[in-house]
Amino acid sequence: MSAAPASPAPEVTAVDLAAYCRRIGYAGPLTPTLETLRALQERHPAAIAFEAIDVLLDRGVDISPAAVDAKLIGAGRGGYCFEQNGLFKRVLQAIGFEVEGLIARVNWNAPADAPARAPSHMALRVTIEGEPWLVDVGFGSCVPTAPLRLDTREPQPTAHETFRLVPAGGELQLEAEIAGRWAPVYRLLPTPQLDADYELANWYTATHPDSHFRHRLIVTCTTPEARHVLAGARLTVRSPDGATESRFLDAEQIERELAERFGLPVEPDWRPAIERAAADIPAD
Repeated sequence: MSAAPASPAPEVTAVDLAAYCRRIGYAGPLTPTLETLRALQERHPAAIAFEAIDVLLDRGVDISPAAVDAKLIGAGRGGYCFEQNGLFKRVLQAIGFEVEGLIARVNWNAPADAPARAPSHMALRVTIEGEPWLVDVGFGSCVPTAPLRLDTREPQPTAHETFRLVPAGGELQLEAEIAGRWAPVYRLLPTPQLDADYELANWYTATHPDSHFRHRLIVTCTTPEARHVLAGARLTVRSPDGATESRFLDAEQIERELAERFGLPVEPDWRPAIERAAADIPAD
């Protein structure tokens, strides 16, 4: 019997760990332990906003390491999953973690009978002392704020929602418990991805007319105190106990929240997208 093909060697691209730690406000140990992973995963989505403003502006999204680092670390911007988890993967590898890229089919807010979507979300698998963990800092409004065991089907509490992973036709369905029910988040494919595998999904997400990022302003950050979500003109703040506050904003308020709440360096070129977002109010 011939030997199984060897797994591809891990792809490692340098990242400025000191600059990254300053960006997320982390001054703890940089050792490949579960405690370090938990600390970084909690701080990252609180400090680096999830946003796809470049998609709204038809700028496209460059997910090369140099472009991601210049944007998310150097320029103080946020990004979406390919940028966020691509950066986090390189940070973890630089620390010494064993990390693989994964890809998932998003079914967040989708009806139960909706057809399966093409894989379009990047996530990570981190193995620590032989135990596999799902790690994700790039899912926006329902990003897990702690690593989740991939080898158990039991509910796993976090500082925000409780999550679980259940088998789904050869894939793993991530679900979050919200208001007493299990809501689908995404379905993980089992095969590890190379960096090049994300290029096509990123191109689709950034440029295809059906991509929801091309039609709506979506910005989020998740702190230990609350999830903050700006979707169109609606700002929602949801605390870990489930209490929710929501209100609509005008263009001036959106611009102010982008800068103050989400920590983004608002550019004059964003104004048309902000004004379109201010008009994104559902009819009664």
